[in-house]
Amino acid sequence: MPGVVASAAERFGGRTAVVEDGIRLSYRELVERSRHLGAALVAAGVEPRDRVAVWAFNCTEWIVAFLGLSGAGAVLVPVNTRFKGAEAADILLRSRAKVLVTVTDFLGTDYVAMLRGTGTDLPDLGTVVVARGPAVEGTESWEAFTARATADGLAEFDRRSAAVTADDPCDILFTSGTTGVPKGVVQNHGGTTQVAADWVAMTGLDADDRYLMVNPYFHMFGLKAGILAAVSAGATMIPEPVFDVDRVLRRVAEEGVTVLPGAPTLYQGMLDHPDRDRYDLSSLRVAVTGAADIPVELIRRVDTELPFSVVITGYGLTEGGTAAATSPGDDVETVATTVGRPRPGFELRIVDGVGRDVEPGQPGEILLRGGSIMDHYLDDPEATAQARSADGWLRTGDLGIVDAAGCLRIVGRSKDMFIVGGFNAYPAEIENALLRHPDVSQAAVIGIPDARLGEVGMAFIVLQPGAAVTGDDIRGWCRDQMANYKVPRAVELVDDLPRNATGKVVKDVLRNRTPPQPRPST
Repeated sequence: MPGVVASAAERFGGRTAVVEDGIRLSYRELVERSRHLGAALVAAGVEPRDRVAVWAFNCTEWIVAFLGLSGAGAVLVPVNTRFKGAEAADILLRSRAKVLVTVTDFLGTDYVAMLRGTGTDLPDLGTVVVARGPAVEGTESWEAFTARATADGLAEFDRRSAAVTADDPCDILFTSGTTGVPKGVVQNHGGTTQVAADWVAMTGLDADDRYLMVNPYFHMFGLKAGILAAVSAGATMIPEPVFDVDRVLRRVAEEGVTVLPGAPTLYQGMLDHPDRDRYDLSSLRVAVTGAADIPVELIRRVDTELPFSVVITGYGLTEGGTAAATSPGDDVETVATTVGRPRPGFELRIVDGVGRDVEPGQPGEILLRGGSIMDHYLDDPEATAQARSADGWLRTGDLGIVDAAGCLRIVGRSKDMFIVGGFNAYPAEIENALLRHPDVSQAAVIGIPDARLGEVGMAFIVLQPGAAVTGDDIRGWCRDQMANYKVPRAVELVDDLPRNATGKVVKDVLRNRTPPQPRPST
């Protein structure tokens, strides 16, 4: 990473690197600020391979901290902005973070107060830096901390930056935690920079692009396909603290935004905004999204109603980087229903329960091998051995099908698959079918116990505005559209679906909403 940053300073020094409310930094200024942050970490006693955590919304200080700590030889530990105090304390404890960069005023939340309120002893955490908000007792303000940088500290920072290798640990991203205790995914500098370089190649990102960053920086999409990809290409970064459709539309028009990746909900919100035509969106060039349940009609509307010339869907995961993607020029059906072909340098296999390759067109677990596969799980050699084979194949836990054109279609998580009377049912497949219903806006399917069949499907549906159909109407429609074992036996109409900060539906919340009881099938 220090090599990427140094190259950016040399090639793009005078170009605009960051635009935020009241802040405009050139690449030369951004790199110099990151050097001072890194030198301050040196003064605070941070050694190479020590961990530095960042628990904050997307902002300029986040970018500076990431670049600065990496140059100092430290390892980044991002913390999910939606975490409560106990969840954040667990990450800080397990990662043994020595420094925390955080905020004390975000949407009415004081992260320091939440953390202290847990009473958790964090013996390794010696310094808490407040990037935004009041610096409460026992913490340091951003300004005071960066003032620790000295000439000797800057010289040591430069020495460490030059010494970092591709094999050194770069970051520890904890998995989302929607299915139990999050695992810490340790990645080295070579793997992390490869994610960024490939994303630049995939999208054509360059120094003339202006990149509105809605995806949170604590996630791979916002961090490696966001900050690091932009620095690699010299693009202008425009961080957004929260997703707000009105603000996104306004920022696109005001700043001439060209690159706007995000979850499908981002584009749905833009398309459905009643005042969309009031904003000049003509600068938009690149849209990148990904999910197992993208309606074809959504991609068609993005293609025809918004000015993007490049619309790409992709498949990636914390443990592997961006593994597959569609290509500019693919038809809307391919973009909506598949995640394209393996990216250069990636190998992909679809295997059955005992690791044998399945026949083309048949579902199975996705295995990946490539240069951005994780190094290991933090302090968990057993889980590492289960997930990554000795010859480098990663078991993703995702289920997929490779079609006749060589495109990968995601059909769900292996844990989400349920068996109806001996037939495998894949939630993503059923959800995609439901999204073809003209009155269905969003859909999520889980398996619930059934007295006769073992398990059956239950669908949670968000209707289109003004729709008046019932759950029974939808079930009747399903019987004409799919095999009987796929038809949801229960349909619940809801106002919205629970989603995490990256837009994924948190199905454990749906499973726990009302504990399902064994019921006779109908």
